[in-house]
Amino acid sequence: MEFPFPKEQHRYVEVPVACIILVFLFALQHYGTHRVGFLFAPIVITWLLCISAIGVYNIFRWNPYVYQALSPYYMYKFLKKTQSKGWMSLGGILLCITGSEAMFADLGHFSQLSIKIAFTCIVYPSLILAYMGQAAYISKNQNNGKVHPIGFYVSVPDKIRWPVLVIAILAAVVGSQAIITGTFSIIKQCSALGCFPRVKLVHTSSKKHGQIYNPEINWTLMLLCLAVTIGFRDTKRMGNAAGLAIITGMLVTTCLMSLVIVLCWNRSIFLAISFIFFFGSIEALYFSASLIKFREGAWVPIALSFIFIIVMYVWHYGTLKKYEFDVQNKVSINWLLGLGPGLGIVRVKGIGLIHTELVSGIPAIFSHFVTNLPAFHQVVVFLCIKSVPVPHVRPDERFLVGRVGPKEYRLYRCIARYGYRDIQKDDNEFEKDLVCSIAEFIRSERPAACVVGTEDMENGEKLTVVGTSSSNLEGIRLCEDDGSISEMVGASELREIKPLEMPKKRVRFVVPESPQIDMDARQELRELMEAREAGLAFIMGHSYVRAKKGSSLMKKIVINFGYDFLRRNFREPTFSLSIPYASTLEVGMIYYV
Repeated sequence: MEFPFPKEQHRYVEVPVACIILVFLFALQHYGTHRVGFLFAPIVITWLLCISAIGVYNIFRWNPYVYQALSPYYMYKFLKKTQSKGWMSLGGILLCITGSEAMFADLGHFSQLSIKIAFTCIVYPSLILAYMGQAAYISKNQNNGKVHPIGFYVSVPDKIRWPVLVIAILAAVVGSQAIITGTFSIIKQCSALGCFPRVKLVHTSSKKHGQIYNPEINWTLMLLCLAVTIGFRDTKRMGNAAGLAIITGMLVTTCLMSLVIVLCWNRSIFLAISFIFFFGSIEALYFSASLIKFREGAWVPIALSFIFIIVMYVWHYGTLKKYEFDVQNKVSINWLLGLGPGLGIVRVKGIGLIHTELVSGIPAIFSHFVTNLPAFHQVVVFLCIKSVPVPHVRPDERFLVGRVGPKEYRLYRCIARYGYRDIQKDDNEFEKDLVCSIAEFIRSERPAACVVGTEDMENGEKLTVVGTSSSNLEGIRLCEDDGSISEMVGASELREIKPLEMPKKRVRFVVPESPQIDMDARQELRELMEAREAGLAFIMGHSYVRAKKGSSLMKKIVINFGYDFLRRNFREPTFSLSIPYASTLEVGMIYYV
């Protein structure tokens, strides 16, 4: 964008103003797009109508016959006449695309029909009229002796130049906002696929899933934008960088689209080749012209892409190798059965809560723990926290509970599910809900119980949906006090299961009068109460990934230095941040991959 100032003045104005706008824009990101998004459509429409009206004005004033430039014949004639110079100018012509491309950077938030209607009926006609108007102006004012460079603002009438400048800045902010939001979405998807380290994810809207905010990515983008703005101080070199980034994205999209035609649409490979040949040849022409500007700013997106590719490859490779180690070293049910009901060690009072990412099988960290320590808790719970792509998970569907091994082992698996707008309760509330969900599973366990999810064929695990204590009013409730028995409302309809011994902190399960609970379930509930009274300990696995002996030098660098650096400097799993450190036992283990 060129400011309507003389050359000797605007170089002292453009950079500070641009930096202030950038800082202001990135500082507002944590409020969410939904708070100011209602202004985006009016600003963009106003800008499009403004440039189309100026284009119509210039067409009728300077050259009404400029409409003939729509014919492809003149493009062929231009390239034939100018030859290599005309080909090199395609890099500048590419900038005509970048503005409209930015408006649809977050097109995943809109339907296909809305995008087609908006581009066909509003965006494309407005751009055509705007550039035809500039061409009409240039055709009559090539040698007018003005000091201003030929550009958009020169063709704007003097009386409305400043209002147009304000609208242009607002439109540029909207386009930048779209790119920032698109970057957040891409980082989120890459992180979910294991291709990017964990970053903090904040959902700014309770109604729309796509409106998110990444603090680390936001401030990193701001620093990069400020560095490019201050370093270049020239819109031409910034345009070269943006042009190469846009055309590269379009070229990659065309190549991927050819795969979609064959693999997803099941069309002939001839159609895919024709598609990539027609569109790819045009984009390759612009791409080659943009590469000529490599030393004039186009190197920036290539350098940044190279850095991000290295980070993504290192993280994905390390995560994949770590997952393969977890799967290959899962403890078999035969090993567990060989330990016997006591697991081959002394079972101490209390609940051992083992956090794991595996939803089936016994994690290797468990075998590592029991083979190095002589004692373990009388009740063991393998806890897995999962985030699901819905705003809220109903409280009555919060937990999936099942057994690991035979009943007398007192090993349970619990998967807690949270939506992206759910707020995890404090530790005491979560512990109560977790214990209540296990107790309700014990009470309501039936051979023909409703089974949800998948069954682990190796371990024979079946998971049952169990809600929180507040959502299941007819189920088991957990009462904790300091030893004094308080009178319960409606106690005549409820029956109390009391532990054999009464420690200082008393835990009671209050269960419905019917259906009747068999003796085995009552005994299991008593043991669960005793374990709860003794306390709950969080057992967290802390893995160190190292390359095997004999690995190549490149693998050692990637695993021992690259992946280890990313793991130590990016975020831990969200659940581990809320665990009370006083009751946490961290188990270290080295993964040789």
